[in-house]
Amino acid sequence: MTDDARPLEPETIAARTQRQFVSAAARYRPRTPADATDPAVPVAATVVLVRDGADGPEVLLLERPDRGSFAGAWVFPGGKLEASDGADLGADATEEDRARYAAVRETSEETGLELTVAGLQSLSRWDPPPGIALRIRTWFFLASAPAGALALQPDEAVDAMWTRPADALSRHGDGALALYPPTWVTLAELAGHRDVESLLAAVRLRGTQSFESVLRTAPNGPVFLWEGDAEWAEGADGDASARHRLEIGALPWVYIRSS
Repeated sequence: MTDDARPLEPETIAARTQRQFVSAAARYRPRTPADATDPAVPVAATVVLVRDGADGPEVLLLERPDRGSFAGAWVFPGGKLEASDGADLGADATEEDRARYAAVRETSEETGLELTVAGLQSLSRWDPPPGIALRIRTWFFLASAPAGALALQPDEAVDAMWTRPADALSRHGDGALALYPPTWVTLAELAGHRDVESLLAAVRLRGTQSFESVLRTAPNGPVFLWEGDAEWAEGADGDASARHRLEIGALPWVYIRSS
């Protein structure tokens, strides 16, 4: 494990990310109510592990291998649900219930750190944009980091770091590490707390957020939109100035959320 991200060539990261999302935005189609619960979309779970650092809360990020899903990106521990996840819960188990079990299992497999289902705080639910080639609906959970040394699985992660959310965002903006929009926005929303206790309290007070994503092409490049943005829904009425979006046409990315 390293204390700092291993720098990659900025042009390579920027070009790869830009090309990927420009291509995805070209396949845009409007959302429908059925998209958020589409049974054909795989479900995954991820865990934001947090600990107190010298300058505020730190999160654990893993660097994915340069192949497979999210190649070369820095992500939180997690992965797709398996049939065994929450199998004993019965027919009334919700998708979120099962995702909790997947989150615990995936964290153990990828990091060697052991969590409990009860120790997970629901953070957000991300539904991918319609029309893109790879769609995975993902539940994000927050948990205090347990004691123990990291034991990475090379097939899942080639490096790891504990970092303040703001520092990870700064490095991404400089082109020094690759992030995907759900990871980026999560880091942005967790930044600025004085300690883990206040961070967990704020998340409990806010409740689980839903990000039903839309990806479109704007004059400055691809832009992700979520409910609350005036342009999120086709032909939507309301405050034309309302914004909830992530502009990713150039580094640094810009997150705008109206209060």
